[in-house]
Amino acid sequence: MAKKTDKGESSIAQNKKARFDYFIEERLEAGMALHGWEVKSMRAGKAQITDSFVSLRDGEAWLIGSHVSPLSTASTHVNADPKRVRKLLLNRREIDRLTGLVERKGYTLVALELYWNKNHVKVAVGLAKGKKQHDKRDTEKDRDWQRDKAQVMKGRRAH
Repeated sequence: MAKKTDKGESSIAQNKKARFDYFIEERLEAGMALHGWEVKSMRAGKAQITDSFVSLRDGEAWLIGSHVSPLSTASTHVNADPKRVRKLLLNRREIDRLTGLVERKGYTLVALELYWNKNHVKVAVGLAKGKKQHDKRDTEKDRDWQRDKAQVMKGRRAH
């Protein structure tokens, strides 16, 4: 089920792999154009965005690689495609700026999180640069050190 945050928003799905594979330099919020069965599935928590990214084509933004599993109670007259490409709703100025960054500076747009904001589905899009293998090892080493340090500090407080 959806998880509530302190701002009244609730999370539908997160892409934890994106933070491991990319340096996230900027975060944007975009709306999504959805079908009715997709909204119902997202309310039930049947969405995932693990390998999804954003493609900019013909002045529009598209979410590719997301998966929304249809519910068994979905309408029988609708042919539900769980892997369909979904349109993202962004301002023209934002799309033009992102197009320039992606084409000229080598950035990538990845989906970071799907969440509810006032009964609307929003997707957090990250402007990202890819990490090299040694960067990923450094991140992993840093995370291990933070965990070990927390355990040591917790052990000291108990005595």
